[in-house]
Amino acid sequence: MASEHVKHWRIGDVEVARIVEVNAFEDDMQMLLKEGTPQFVQQFKWLTPHFATGAGRMLISFQCFALSSQGRKVMIDTCIGADRKREFEVFCNLKTTFLEDLAGAGYAPDSIDTVLCTHLHFDHVGWNTRLLGGRWVPTFPRARYLFGRGEWDHWQHLRRTGGYHDFEHIEDSIEPILEARLADFVGPQHRITEEVWLEPTPGHTPGHVSVHISSRGEEAVITGDMMHHPIQLAVPDSHGNFDMDKDQGARTRRAFIERYQDRKALIIGSHFCDPTSGWIVRDGNAWKLALE
Repeated sequence: MASEHVKHWRIGDVEVARIVEVNAFEDDMQMLLKEGTPQFVQQFKWLTPHFATGAGRMLISFQCFALSSQGRKVMIDTCIGADRKREFEVFCNLKTTFLEDLAGAGYAPDSIDTVLCTHLHFDHVGWNTRLLGGRWVPTFPRARYLFGRGEWDHWQHLRRTGGYHDFEHIEDSIEPILEARLADFVGPQHRITEEVWLEPTPGHTPGHVSVHISSRGEEAVITGDMMHHPIQLAVPDSHGNFDMDKDQGARTRRAFIERYQDRKALIIGSHFCDPTSGWIVRDGNAWKLALE
């Protein structure tokens, strides 16, 4: 197991593990925000060194989470996956220690009983399946896979109408799950256990959800792609380039930030680099992430 790829938290009785597939990838912040020039990024000193370089470049990770709650073992998203073609060359034919890291963290694939995808972008569904004997088969054969009904309907609509998007991940990471009859379609406030439930956070995609954890008076939220990077706490109303509905995405982010600011709820960012989590606190007229 690559120890730098795994991190653990305990939220009351709920155990959470992070497994990184692509760690601290460096890119231009303008990939995420139109105004994200190096000079723009550098004004937020608190982003360095964990979330931005000194030169004002974005650091972002591609990772997923596994949790144990009330006897259940749950995957929250499943990263990019191996052996597949993707729209961006950097994500094609990955070879990583992902499955070994997952098992080393205490979540061997055969032990998982639930897989929840916060939304259906390629980097959140990839390890739903693995290539075996030339076929895509479920990576977690004992699990029920939970997909948002509204989310799936929207992707079906995009495909029927020729809406711009790459659909290869639907074919290799979603449809084999449907064919294996392992999928359940759920609403945006579905409860996985009494300690873990979904929180609707639309905008990035129409059916996007975050995951709320509450146990023994402690709280945490796994964001999904409601925000990709902590800089969005500083500029919540700025449109995210990857949001399908940019206005809705901005409204959702601001409402989320106002709901959780100065509240003892650990925010676990699905793309935040290590340490991955912190608390939302005021920073002048905006907000920032206060680290653990």
